[in-house]
Amino acid sequence: MFSKKPLSGDVPDQIRKYCAGLLADPSELDSIALEGDGTFQKIYAIVRKTGYGQYETYKNIALKAGTHPRVVGNAMAKNPTPLVIPCHRVVSVKGTGGFTPSPEIKKALIGMEEQLLKKRTEPRNKPAGR
Repeated sequence: MFSKKPLSGDVPDQIRKYCAGLLADPSELDSIALEGDGTFQKIYAIVRKTGYGQYETYKNIALKAGTHPRVVGNAMAKNPTPLVIPCHRVVSVKGTGGFTPSPEIKKALIGMEEQLLKKRTEPRNKPAGR
């Protein structure tokens, strides 16, 4: 969770809820990153399909985009809309991988999504005696 309560102001609901640690997926929003038909735009479109709580490696994204994992890393570093194009869901085959401004933020985002999905799939306790 990156905010103790939903953000206020001119911020889309999905981003406010996401930053408050609520189950919301900002990747449903529009992004200028998808405008054009270059290699980065192709990479961003592939990354955008990586669902909430799911992860893809730089290598697999590169294979799908017909490029090199380093190009995927460069695209992620230049991603203009990081929660909308969920670059935190792109990981290294050896671990989390890099993230600007801090790999700890990437780990926190991954952890938050995992926890929310876990809570969503856990069976609810029934009252005793029923």
